[in-house]
Amino acid sequence: MPYEPPTHTVERSLRATTGAKVIAGVDEVGRGAWAGPVTVCAAVTGLRRPPDGLTDSKLLTVRRRTELAGELQKWVTAYALGHSSPEEIDALGMTAALRLAAVRALEQLPARPDAVILDGKHDYLGAPWTVRTVIKGDRSCVAVAAASVIAKVQRDKMMAELGVDHADFGFAANAGYPSPVHKAALEERGPTPYHRLSWAYLDGLPQWRHLKKVRVGPDGGVPEIEGQLGFDF
Repeated sequence: MPYEPPTHTVERSLRATTGAKVIAGVDEVGRGAWAGPVTVCAAVTGLRRPPDGLTDSKLLTVRRRTELAGELQKWVTAYALGHSSPEEIDALGMTAALRLAAVRALEQLPARPDAVILDGKHDYLGAPWTVRTVIKGDRSCVAVAAASVIAKVQRDKMMAELGVDHADFGFAANAGYPSPVHKAALEERGPTPYHRLSWAYLDGLPQWRHLKKVRVGPDGGVPEIEGQLGFDF
């Protein structure tokens, strides 16, 4: 089914209502993975016409997504990537890790954005940033769509490189997300140094369950477990 191309509608609205001149679109990838970092891209595009075919990275083939990422890296006014490591995700929880990665990306831009368009309905960034959340922003907003494609391609490349020494896990194909190959390797070999050890998948691995990390919340309690989906063999 065809999708409407993304527009600059939200960017224009922010310019009109807040006076913002530099607006960054922000999107993340790797939130639901069992291994690897969570990666955030911040992209500034201005109001120029984007390359043909720009849309949510998940709607593109691997080949087209890779080609488009190359085009976008030359087309955008600026972009930057931020990452939170598996260790940071385990220690902080996903919401705080996402904020950390997003701030790292935003602070690398050559000019501090006056406003940020954040994909989704939850503002995990917060003050002091001026944030507009947009559900399915990676389909409807040019800057967010650009960030989506660049983030996905860059993280996939990173996971393929991390997987060279752990070929049985298939990171080049699954990017650290659940897959039959990934699950089988975990059951046999246990987690790699790149796995998130607070995730619920370890509950389905009796022989490796002792490696699970339990994060203690600020009130001394145990917060909600990340990655609720475990094994289903």
